[in-house]
Amino acid sequence: MSYRVTFIPGDGTGPEIAEATKRALEATGVKFDWDIQDAGADVYEKEGNPLPARVIKSLKENKVGIKGPITTPVGSGFRSVNVALRKELDLYCCLRPCKSYEGVQSRYTNIDLVIVRENTEDLYAGIEYQKGSSSAAEMITTIERLSGVKIREDSGISIKPISEFGTRRIVKFALEYAREYKRKKVTAVHKANIMKYSDGLFLYDVLVLPNLYGDIISDLAAGLVGGLGVAPGANLGDGIALFEPTHGSAPKYKGLNKVNPVAMMLSGVMMLNYLGEKEAAKILENAVAQVIKEGRVVTYDLKSKKDDPTAATTSEMADEIIKKIGFKGSSAINLDMN
Repeated sequence: MSYRVTFIPGDGTGPEIAEATKRALEATGVKFDWDIQDAGADVYEKEGNPLPARVIKSLKENKVGIKGPITTPVGSGFRSVNVALRKELDLYCCLRPCKSYEGVQSRYTNIDLVIVRENTEDLYAGIEYQKGSSSAAEMITTIERLSGVKIREDSGISIKPISEFGTRRIVKFALEYAREYKRKKVTAVHKANIMKYSDGLFLYDVLVLPNLYGDIISDLAAGLVGGLGVAPGANLGDGIALFEPTHGSAPKYKGLNKVNPVAMMLSGVMMLNYLGEKEAAKILENAVAQVIKEGRVVTYDLKSKKDDPTAATTSEMADEIIKKIGFKGSSAINLDMN
């Protein structure tokens, strides 16, 4: 059996870490039928659209995808390619495991957090009105009429919608995830004492967060385990999933073959678990963990000194991980998910 998976290399350093991840996934023995789709800044220059309709079509048909980081080109008229993907596919859950790996430089150890972030509502819904525009003036007038609150005329306006529907489904996901993987507790993060009618909907006995707080907290949690270079991610909807590293495309390093591929590889681990290939997921994760722990064939950011001349290239680290693929020790850090 082979899995038909949409594969989006991304741009900047994306294609380099994507290729490394692709090779590692294939080395597990799982069969993939890759549907390669380009998107991002490079595609915008060629096609006039950083997110062509063919990419959305591919993901809707295949139901599973993995992507490298993507830059939203300046002046393209797109607020964010990543946000557009989440909205088009209703990927309402951003799942961000943040776990410690021995060998990663961090002042903290034994971190094991899972951030469940609502992905489609809140301030990231993109409902905004520019300062000085007629729409902003109309919104200001309407808000003042309905609430009695005076708003300065030179204000920009952003709307923060949080629905009961959106809240219920993200909390349901968090509770089901916690139950299935025997997590000890689920914590709701909110500011309901001030925003009673939006954040107020998050007052459940379950770390699950609305969109903005989820963005902030998941990046902070990644900092606890050594940074975004080791932080995988998944965007999930009902029967559809898109896996990606949580860091940016770092275009200044494009083509230098030096960036860390771990975050995307661990996103690949999450994808394997999603596909039910749990043994292959453990094998790949063990290989990544062992290479990091040994610290010999790792990229510069995983060295104790960033200017260490023995730092490996992206492809060299991928080669070393692939060599370890057969390792099946018991030290894997579980990234299981639905």
